[in-house]
Amino acid sequence: MSGFTRVKKTAAAVAATAAAAATALIAAPAATAAPQPIVGGTTTTASAYPFMMQITDASQDQFCGGTLVSPTKVVTAAHCMVGETTSSVRVVGGRTYLNGTDGTVARVSRIWIHPGYRSVTRGDDVAVLTLSSSMPYGTASYVSPSDTSVYAAGATARVVGWGTTSSGGSSSNQLRTATVPTVSDTSCGSSYGTRYVRSDMVCAGYASGGVDTCQGDSGGPLLIGGRLAGITSWGDGCAAAGSPGVYTRLTTFSAEVTAQVSG
Repeated sequence: MSGFTRVKKTAAAVAATAAAAATALIAAPAATAAPQPIVGGTTTTASAYPFMMQITDASQDQFCGGTLVSPTKVVTAAHCMVGETTSSVRVVGGRTYLNGTDGTVARVSRIWIHPGYRSVTRGDDVAVLTLSSSMPYGTASYVSPSDTSVYAAGATARVVGWGTTSSGGSSSNQLRTATVPTVSDTSCGSSYGTRYVRSDMVCAGYASGGVDTCQGDSGGPLLIGGRLAGITSWGDGCAAAGSPGVYTRLTTFSAEVTAQVSG
């Protein structure tokens, strides 16, 4: 379904934060034998992606994803953190199922939101959470500012999350993953016009749709070559033809992320 921007929270959390509902998630796969659902992907486990974090409210209801890049630092989307406080957020690692009780739950001691962030379609959609205690899981490496070649059109990217498996549908209880090809700036600009900020964003998805991130996947990773290269940000609908998912282009913000990780 096109014509609206995916909202950031899962259904349970949206009701409680309607005023903050701005945007969220990514878009589209297509013609090539696409992997099954995220939308259109397959189920996976937290042990396969140990750096994949649930971002939840204080009751452990998941509303966004995040990527563990050091034992106490999680990279996510700025739009996930707007209106949140350190007391309102928890980070859960090592948990494959949303209704599980395993894994590790950490409180958050600091939330850094990019100071330029205003809305997903204006860019700067990146945030870093500092955890009060260390996560005992493997971390993800992330791109450096000079790694811009990773976004070459057609590169294979992997997305991971617990988001809905159809636009406006129900969240997946089990962690899911899918692969999508990156899309050229020219093609993405044709889809989104001035809402696509080339310096800050990268698109991924199939031209005919069918595979994509969706509501609840916001803040999760776009992995290219096994490294964190993007953050699930926004898109028109989920898995719609001609509306690829839009991700934060992490090379643009890598130095700022490193400053937060090191700080």
